[in-house]
Amino acid sequence: MHSLLIPPIVYPLQLKLQSNDLNKASGSPKSSTLGQCPAFLRVVSTSPGTTWVCFPWALPRVSQSAAVCLFWKVLDGSVITAKRTAAVSAIATKLLMPRSAEVLCILGAGVQARSHYEIFTELFPFTEVRLWNRSEQRAVRLASSVGGAVRVCGTAREAVLGADVIVTVTMATTPILFGEWVKPGAHINAVGASRPDWRELDDALMKSSVLVVDSREAALTESGDVILSGAEIFAELGEVLKGTKPALPEKTTVFKSLGMAVEDTVAAKFVYDAWSAGK
Repeated sequence: MHSLLIPPIVYPLQLKLQSNDLNKASGSPKSSTLGQCPAFLRVVSTSPGTTWVCFPWALPRVSQSAAVCLFWKVLDGSVITAKRTAAVSAIATKLLMPRSAEVLCILGAGVQARSHYEIFTELFPFTEVRLWNRSEQRAVRLASSVGGAVRVCGTAREAVLGADVIVTVTMATTPILFGEWVKPGAHINAVGASRPDWRELDDALMKSSVLVVDSREAALTESGDVILSGAEIFAELGEVLKGTKPALPEKTTVFKSLGMAVEDTVAAKFVYDAWSAGK
């Protein structure tokens, strides 16, 4: 019998392009992020915040000034990205959370907060959901719109104390979650702070937790929580899924989510196939 040799899969890091246009609100240059894989291109613009999921006929040609590509399919990726991000967090949570998890805490009140609330309350039997946001008005608005019982907390500390699963989905640039607040054995999904100089979690929490990431290379290049804390990466989520690294749910765990273009590829393919079947 001949053994099947599978070549290593190479996942390119996100490519950030700067335009010459200025953001009218901040005066800073607009930026776009290209998440790439061989059959797919995801474009995220930080101003005005649009995401496109694109399937090209041929690989894009990218230079410092332009990205040129002929596209076969273009999908609005905002909803796709929100839902696949929450789905990946849910997979990590299923593997890493304590066995008797009852309290869910969400820090943030934006699109990702909603998508995480929806999938987490559908998949896991939490008895209490807590929500905090810097703008309490936004937190109240989200809590009143989701259709379930949500406790809006006045401080992040109040929301975190005693929580079994914590989700951070903020635009924070400095830590908003501190190790001294976190219950031993809790699981944290750190979804925000996707730039090398941004933080959501403090050094104490990062260094004392078992750290799982979606991509080692991306985490060491793009995650301020990982880079600035100097925390050691224990495993990639794929290694835990395959069983080559243990899940360790009895310990305090952090899943640092940066997102991978291949996740959008698969999710967008499901959406496109469902739409095509219904035509």
